[in-house]
Amino acid sequence: MSAVLQGPMGLTPRRGLLLGTRGWAGVGAALMAVLVIVPLLNLMLPAAHPLHLPDHVVALVGKIMCYAICALAMDLIWGYTGILSLGHGLFFALGGYGMGMYLMRQIGRDGNYKSELPDFMVFLDWKELPWHWLWSESLVLQLILVLAVPGLLAWVFGYFAFRSRIKGVYFSIITQALTYAAMLLFFRNETGFGGNNGFTDFKRILDVPLAQPSTRMVLFVMTGLTLIGFYLMARALVHSRFGRVLQAIRDAESRVRFTGYDPLSYKLAIWTLSAVMCAVAGALYVPQVGIINPGEMSPAASIEIAVWAAVGGRATLVGPILGAFFVNGAKSWFTQAFPEYWLYFLGALFIAVTLFMPQGIVGLWRRNKKEERA
Repeated sequence: MSAVLQGPMGLTPRRGLLLGTRGWAGVGAALMAVLVIVPLLNLMLPAAHPLHLPDHVVALVGKIMCYAICALAMDLIWGYTGILSLGHGLFFALGGYGMGMYLMRQIGRDGNYKSELPDFMVFLDWKELPWHWLWSESLVLQLILVLAVPGLLAWVFGYFAFRSRIKGVYFSIITQALTYAAMLLFFRNETGFGGNNGFTDFKRILDVPLAQPSTRMVLFVMTGLTLIGFYLMARALVHSRFGRVLQAIRDAESRVRFTGYDPLSYKLAIWTLSAVMCAVAGALYVPQVGIINPGEMSPAASIEIAVWAAVGGRATLVGPILGAFFVNGAKSWFTQAFPEYWLYFLGALFIAVTLFMPQGIVGLWRRNKKEERA
């Protein structure tokens, strides 16, 4: 049993809960960028200044940081527990819809139809808000639902799936089926979620205009701090006793069960936590991007989350974050410079990582460092 709890393949975990000098330096640099450098370059420098950071760049980085939270969540379940989910886009979208409902109510009578009801409800001749919109006027209650609804769905789904010992490719398939079914449901107008158009045209948050540069910067800073906070939480988690059991489940689940541990409770806990992390990312994503629709639940969106984790390097925590920035940064550039070739590039990238960099960008960097020392 002690060998199982020592870590994957019986290895002793490195540095315990400590980040080390380089780790804390990286966290400090990230905090400096989020709290000082980006706000200074965007808000304090005039647009004509060569170092000025345009609003669209701030919005892009904020969006990618939301994606990075999803990639980090994927690493916890795939990299450290061996559970490949192809349905995490569902939890991301549910968090986004929870925030979007509040933002739609914040529009008030400033919509096209000058009604207290959202425009799409007026267009569909709805006379009153449906029951699941009753708390949408309160940001606090909606934030509670952002955490509770995806968390409850993940717990119920995970409980029955893990209790039935579904794993491997079969688990990946049913998670993709779940998100696809949800996407079809949200496409329907009668569900009260805007149909295929979803929610858009947001005006305010807490009665403060969203288009205001300072508001967007506050959202950017909140997203950056959330990403850093989740990273520190994930690092503490994987180096704890709980995290070592997760890695043992990944490497030899039958041995873990034989030694007296119940894999169900561990897998269910990390699965639910991962889903909630994605929901928080979705809630931060919507006010910065300005739209949420069922397309965020598409199977392709969930597969992309796995691609970010694989490209950056599974079971490294920092790797999936780097992967999210690398892939989405390249996507932003390719879709502008060579829009017709973007999907070919993404496919080639994933094949190259699978064949030549199975441990991702971080694994390649570590291997080069070992060769230099040798």
